[in-house]
Amino acid sequence: MTWDRLRSDLAARLASLTRPTRSDWIFALRTVSAGLIALLCAYALKLDHPQWAMMTVFIVAQPVAGMVLAKGFYRLLGTLAGGLAAIGITTLFGDNPWLLVTVLAVWIGLCTLVSSLLRNPEAYGAALAGYTAMIIGLPAFGQPHLVVELAVARCAEIVLGIVCAALTSRLILPKLAADAIISRLKRCILDLAVYAGGAFSSGDATMLAGLHRKLIADAQTLGEMRAYARLEAPSFASRAYPVRRTIGQLLSALSAARALHAHAAPKNAALIPVRAKLKAFVGELAAQPAALDDTAPWIARLDAIVAEARRMPDMSAAKGEDRIGAVTRLTIAADFAEALQQVLRGLDALRAPASRSARERRQPALVIHRDYHAAWRNAVRAAIATLLVTVFWLTTKWSEAAGTVILVAVVSSLFAARPDPVQSAWGFFKGTLLALPFAFLVGQIALPALPGFGWFMLFVVPILVPAALGMANPRHVGLATAFAINFLAFLSPHQAMIYDPVPFFAGSASILVGILLAIGVFIVVLPADPWVTVNRTLQAMRQDLARLCLHERVARREAFESLAYDRVNQLMPLLQSTGKKGDTVLGGSIVSVTVGIEILRLRNAQQSPAIPPDTALWITNFLRGLARELLFRKPGDPQTATIAVARQYAAGIAERSDAAEILQVAASLRIIAVAVEDFPDFFAKNKI
Repeated sequence: MTWDRLRSDLAARLASLTRPTRSDWIFALRTVSAGLIALLCAYALKLDHPQWAMMTVFIVAQPVAGMVLAKGFYRLLGTLAGGLAAIGITTLFGDNPWLLVTVLAVWIGLCTLVSSLLRNPEAYGAALAGYTAMIIGLPAFGQPHLVVELAVARCAEIVLGIVCAALTSRLILPKLAADAIISRLKRCILDLAVYAGGAFSSGDATMLAGLHRKLIADAQTLGEMRAYARLEAPSFASRAYPVRRTIGQLLSALSAARALHAHAAPKNAALIPVRAKLKAFVGELAAQPAALDDTAPWIARLDAIVAEARRMPDMSAAKGEDRIGAVTRLTIAADFAEALQQVLRGLDALRAPASRSARERRQPALVIHRDYHAAWRNAVRAAIATLLVTVFWLTTKWSEAAGTVILVAVVSSLFAARPDPVQSAWGFFKGTLLALPFAFLVGQIALPALPGFGWFMLFVVPILVPAALGMANPRHVGLATAFAINFLAFLSPHQAMIYDPVPFFAGSASILVGILLAIGVFIVVLPADPWVTVNRTLQAMRQDLARLCLHERVARREAFESLAYDRVNQLMPLLQSTGKKGDTVLGGSIVSVTVGIEILRLRNAQQSPAIPPDTALWITNFLRGLARELLFRKPGDPQTATIAVARQYAAGIAERSDAAEILQVAASLRIIAVAVEDFPDFFAKNKI
C-alpha cells in the first residue's frame, strides 16, 4: 500500500511537470502583471531604461513570496555595491582606460570568488555586484562624470522592479514561505516514513535510493526556506531554532533508517518486536497524511518504542557477533525513533509561536561546505575572460563589443558555481536565441505601427504568460527565464517605439556572441573536471572523520551531520550521469555519515565513568589507527589491520561484559568495520 502511494505520488509529480497547475497560473499572471505595473511606473517617472524595471520583476520572480523578497533584497544589495564600485573605480582610474578595465576585471573576479563561496540568494547578490560595476562603468567609459547619474538611474530602475514584484507576490494570492516550510516538512516526514517502511521490508533498492536523495535535497531546501521566511515575516525569526534543529533530526533519522536497511536484521528475538513496531508505525503514518495534524498519539507511540529499544535485553545465551549485532541494531532503531519523535515535535513548534526560553536557547550549527579551490578557479576564469574581451574591445574600438563584454562578465560569473556551467550557459543561450525573433516581430514590426500601451499589452502578454508558466516549471525554468529576460532586453520597450533594425541586430549579435564566448571560456580557461571536484570533496569528508578521531574537543553531532549531508548534496548533481561509479561514490559518502556518528559515540564513551580504563585505551588506539587509514592509505594499498582490530576489540569487549554501555561500544566498532569493508575505495586517500 505504501509503495502504491509512492508510485501514484511520483506519477502525479511527473504530470505536474508537463501541465501547468493552478499555482503555476497564479504565478505567471502575477509576474506578468507586476512587470506591466513596473513598466508603467518607469514610464511615469521618465526613467532612461524602463525595460530594466520590467526585467527585474522577471529576474526576481519566484513562486514563494519570501523567495521574491530574498532575491530582491540581495539583488538590491548587489546593485548598490556594484554601483558604488563603478563610481569608485571610474573616479580613480577613469583617465587610464587600460587600468580601468583591468580593475573592473579584478573586481568581477573577486565578486565571483565570494559568490562561489555563498549560496543563493546571497551568491546571486555577490555575482551581481561584480557585473553591475561593468554594466554601469562601460557606458560611462570616457565620460566619468556620467557614472553617478548612471548608477542612480540603474538603482532606481531595479528598486522599482523589486518593489512591484515584492508587493504583488505578498498581496495577490500569496504563497508564503512560512506555510511552505510546514508543508514541505510534512512531505519530508511522509517521505521518510515511506523510505523507512521500504527499508524495514527490503523494498525496491532503486526507489529507495531515489527517495533517499530526494530527502537529502529537501532537507537542504528547508534550511534555505528558513531565511526566506524570516525576510517575509520577521515574527518567524522566533521559530528559527525549531527549523534548524528539526533539519538535523530529520537527517539523523534518515541515517538511522539507511543503516538498518544496509544491514538487515537477523532473526533475533530481542530485535524482532522493535522492528515490527517501527515497521507498523511508519506504514500507518505514510498511509494517513492527515494524521500529522495531531502528532501527540504518534509521539506517544514512539516514546514506547524508544523505551523498549533502549532496554537492554538478556542475551546471555547469545555469543560474539550475534549479540553485538543485536545490540547494534537495537541502538540504531532507538536512534531512528528518537530522531523521528523530535522531527514531529519540531513540526508542532513550527505551527505554534516559540516560547521565550526556546528563543534564548543556543541554535545548533548548520554548516555548509565551501570549496575554496573551485571558488578561486571561478574567480580567475571570470577575471581573465572579462579582461580578454575588454582588451579586444579597446583594441578594435568596436562599439557593439561593449555588449559582448557585459555578457561575458554576466555569464562567466553568474553560472560559474553551477555543477555544469557549460550546460547552464548553453541553456541561457538557447533561451536568448529563441527570444530574438519574438522581440524583432513585436519591437520592430508591430509596435512601431501600432503604438500605445494597450497594443503593447496585446502583443507582449501572450508571449510573457507562457514564458512565466515555463519559469514555474522546474524542468524549463532556466530556458524560460532566459527567454523572458532577453525578450525584454531585445525589445527595449519605450513609449515611442521606432523601426530601426540595424542597431537591433547589432546589439543582439553582441549579446549572443558574448554568451558563446563565455561558454568557450568555461570549456577552455581552467576547465572544471567534475571528478577532481568530487575527489576534493571526498578528501574533505575523510579529513573530517580523521579530525573526529583525533581532535581533543568532541564535535557536536548536529554540526558534523549538517556539513556532511551538505557535501553529499553537493556531490549529487556531479554524480547524476556517472552510472555505477557515481552510485558507489554516493553510497560511500552517505555511509561516511554513519561512520562519523559512531566515532562520536565512541568519543563520548571514552569520557563515560562506566567505561573501564582498558576499554577506553582500546577505543583510543582504534581511533588513531582509523585516522591513519583515512589519511594515508592510498588506492590499491591493502587495508591495514585497523578493521580486523576493530572486530577483535568488539568481540573481546562483548565477551568480557554484558553492560549496556560496553556492548554499545562493541556495536559502534562493528558498524565502522562493516562500513569500511563495504566501501573500501571511499576510505582510501585520493580515490576515484
